[in-house]
Parts: sequence; C-alpha cells; structure tokens
Amino acid sequence: MDTAIASPARPRTVHHPLPSGPQAAGEARRSAARTLALHPVRCPQETACDILLIASELATNAVRHAVPPYALTISLDRGRAGICVSDGSLSLPQRGDGHRADATRGRGLQIVRALGADLFVSRSPRGKQVIAVITWRDG
Repeated sequence: MDTAIASPARPRTVHHPLPSGPQAAGEARRSAARTLALHPVRCPQETACDILLIASELATNAVRHAVPPYALTISLDRGRAGICVSDGSLSLPQRGDGHRADATRGRGLQIVRALGADLFVSRSPRGKQVIAVITWRDG
C-alpha cells in the first residue's frame, strides 16, 4: 500500500492504511522507513531504527489484540516523532504476561517504553489509537 497523505505544514504528518493480516507489521516498518526517507529530520540513526521498531511493535499489537481497520500515522518534527497505530477496537491494551521471565510474547509495549517512548491511548468512536512519542536532542 503506497497510499500516503502528507500535510504541508510542520510537523510532517503521514497516514498509511495497513493491511488487516500479519503483514501489517512489515508494512508499518516499510511505511515508516519511506516516511523518514521522504521527510528527513535530523535524528540519530539509532533513533530512526527505534522509530521503525516502534511502528512494527504497535502494528503487531493491533493485529494480535484488536480488529481492523488498521492504520499508521507518523508525525515528524525537530527532535520528536509521534508514531500512532489505530485500530477498530475500543478495548484498551492490557498488560500481558511479558513481565514473566519465561514469557515468549507480551513484551511489545515494554519494548516501546524501553526505547524511551512515552505511550498514550486515545479512544475514538470507531476504535482507538495507540501513540508512542519519542524524542531526541535536536542539533
């Protein structure tokens, strides 16, 4: 899906519809990479990699725990990126079993937080948005 809607004002905001199956995570990662390439912000390479991982983790969580439609929205500004995945479920994210040492899943939001992102959840009439905001020193 190469559909993208970009706003001309700063910050740069791009919206990408995502497929409804397991390929959503890979598509979110590719869409985030295209967005960073088309709208370069001066962020460290490590932070750019973190943005890709966050997009992938949020999309994976949506597919595993929510219902379509799914979409990725990325907002880029100097020193800050917002990565949002929306879905069609009103259910809020629940703490999984990822806090157990032997867990093999359930660590997605923990990973996002460990990367230094702040997490927010916003409900809408048609579902919710899980939003991660990551910052870096600009300049």
